[in-house]
Amino acid sequence: MVTTAREAQRPATTTEQVWRELTKASFAVISQVTAAGAPRSSGVVYAVEDRRLYAVVAPHSWKARHLAADGRVAVTVPVHRGGVLALVAPIPPATISFHGHATVRPASVLPERLSHLVPAERRASCRVVEIEPDGDFVLYGIGVPLLRMREPATARARVPVSVSPPLPGE
Repeated sequence: MVTTAREAQRPATTTEQVWRELTKASFAVISQVTAAGAPRSSGVVYAVEDRRLYAVVAPHSWKARHLAADGRVAVTVPVHRGGVLALVAPIPPATISFHGHATVRPASVLPERLSHLVPAERRASCRVVEIEPDGDFVLYGIGVPLLRMREPATARARVPVSVSPPLPGE
């Protein structure tokens, strides 16, 4: 991969910074393919725990059915930037995108951080979607000043989902 001068000026964004942004955010768009091969996307509210995203869905929803049948997903998390300036200027959100594997689990694995998002009467019957990212995070506008988001070569980056510990002697 060739690095341009503009990309070389971009501050390095770390895996830890991306996980912090994912933990602060709470909304994601999950995309998958149905059993019939049709693309499908939907928004979910999520929480992060142990480097996995957890979302709650209805037990008989198409999300629960499709994700249980084929757990391959693509996820995009919008990260709002701009503060008060975003109220008067058209500032698009930064984004964190990745692919991963989703597993549909019973309500008993609902992380405590997410339980307040589900009405008490639905907690026993809901399904929990556990999403484990893999590969790289594909970033736009994460770790760069707001005005640099206008420069795609500077605003884009790839960061590994996890960093392997160094080998002995490294």
